[in-house]
Amino acid sequence: MNYVHTSIMPNELLAHLVPHSADPIMVDATCGEGGHTHLFLSTYPDLKVIGVDRDREIQEKARIRMEKFGFRFEAVNAWFDEFFKEAEDASFDLILFDLGISMFHFDESQRGFSLRKGEPLDMRLNSDDAISAFDVVNRYDEKKLADVIYAYGEERYSRRIARAIVQQRKTKTIATTDDLASIVYKSVPPAYRYQKIHPATRTFQAIRIEVNHELDRIEPAITEALRTLKVGGRLAVITFHSLEDRPVKWLFKNLAQEDRPMLNILTKKPLTPSEEEIASNPASRSSKLRIVEKVR
Repeated sequence: MNYVHTSIMPNELLAHLVPHSADPIMVDATCGEGGHTHLFLSTYPDLKVIGVDRDREIQEKARIRMEKFGFRFEAVNAWFDEFFKEAEDASFDLILFDLGISMFHFDESQRGFSLRKGEPLDMRLNSDDAISAFDVVNRYDEKKLADVIYAYGEERYSRRIARAIVQQRKTKTIATTDDLASIVYKSVPPAYRYQKIHPATRTFQAIRIEVNHELDRIEPAITEALRTLKVGGRLAVITFHSLEDRPVKWLFKNLAQEDRPMLNILTKKPLTPSEEEIASNPASRSSKLRIVEKVR
């Protein structure tokens, strides 16, 4: 089976997330194809990993990949915030969140995550969810659409883009990624079209975040995850842009500065990938790794 996603900062994670108890349990809260899970199961023969993912298709790839580990791998099909909300206190030794979208979704899912593939506008991580990218693009009013693009894409031309989308859909439904990318490209100033990234990149990010409620899940999930972490256990979070990193940073900081702190921040400054890793995996370039240890 082909695995298209390269795991971020594997050496740094192995150095900091070391199981110490008997029969340790780790939760890979964003398991995806199972790259990080495979790494930890291969390194620590007594470790069990619970792999959480909401996407059944990518989870099946992880199941097959982890068959050789038998009972040491358990797949759970759920959003990570829902999983931790239902879990019992002090259940886990190690917890990992990798908040980036897997390359599987861009390269193989055919759900419109990539703006360069001419796929149907979908972008759902859970295909059972009611609202897709098609609904956001074709049914949100102009103000709401502009607000989404600005808030979740940090797009300076959000209002121009939203206006162009609304004008276009008056005559033709916007059904594919090609359609949307072309509208965005034509709506922004000429000088904005020729940068390192495609001018529609931020718009696509914003719509994907809106569809999957990605940012809404982060703080509740990590708060509940810390409740389920054993004292002495460690929790790591990998983020890829400031909208993800900011709530993680401030949540950790606030909990570490209480009168009786719950946790100790092990990475005063977030870890970032080495130049060698960036050269071999350019997708890692913007990633940041924050790690805490539960002390109370």
